[in-house]
Amino acid sequence: MENTGKDSQKSLGQRLKEIVLLFARLGVTAFGGPAAHIAMMEDEVVAKRQWMTREHFLDLVGATNLIPGPNSTEMAIHCGYHYAGIPGLIASGTSFILPAALLTLVVAWAYAQFGALPAVEPFLTGIRPAVLAIILNAVFRLGKKALKRWELGVIGAGVVAAALLGTSEIIAILAGGIAGMFWLNIQRAQTEKRLGALVPLGLAGLPPLAHLAASTPPITLPGIFLSFLKIGAVLFGSGYVLVAYLEDELVHRLGWLTQPQLLDAIAAGQFTPGPVLTTSTFVGYQLQGIPGAIAAT
Repeated sequence: MENTGKDSQKSLGQRLKEIVLLFARLGVTAFGGPAAHIAMMEDEVVAKRQWMTREHFLDLVGATNLIPGPNSTEMAIHCGYHYAGIPGLIASGTSFILPAALLTLVVAWAYAQFGALPAVEPFLTGIRPAVLAIILNAVFRLGKKALKRWELGVIGAGVVAAALLGTSEIIAILAGGIAGMFWLNIQRAQTEKRLGALVPLGLAGLPPLAHLAASTPPITLPGIFLSFLKIGAVLFGSGYVLVAYLEDELVHRLGWLTQPQLLDAIAAGQFTPGPVLTTSTFVGYQLQGIPGAIAAT
């Protein structure tokens, strides 16, 4: 954690207050999914508040793509930790997740009462252009800082091409990182007239969600908690990848949800603000009410 200038004079309590106010606001206004959320965070913590440099923010974005879990929530936690240490980590993560989870819980209650979601397609259609503009603006600002050398531009273009061809996000990102490690290190070694030892990295396949159960197991709170804990521990990429994991685990393996129920849960996570992971809040409520929503979240 590093803070310079006027921020270094602020007490921990002042910093925590700033963190809570910022990420609670993002939790109720950040529509559009992980890419838009990260763009909004970059605007707030780099451009407006200057809690960190754009280069450091980019490093954190890269780190979130190499570890499991939902990206935008991890970025919120990273930002809170950078600004106020472990208390900031807890404050930012809680503030970002809780408002969205509570809103999704209300939607889940209404769905359980009335058996349907409101027509939200016109709303989603209306916010998409605004979300796209936010993302493009962040890409432009961050791109100017990231593309310091032509080699990085080539690697970035290769990763974009791989993603457009349907390659898994995590594979594309890891491949780009490995290419950069070897290419740039070889160049550096040649310039310095010495070759460093390059440690090859092995790519292990993502652990599959095994189909173990032949019949539908009972729905219990420990079962809900453990299922979502497992998904969170192997969820790479972004909150959107959560959809595939939920389908495999809850529809095919456990049989706790039908396909239409899962689609409604995904829709609820989409049209409520905050992290897409609040889909789990909706699912948990359908399975075991409020205790189930808490366990799943």
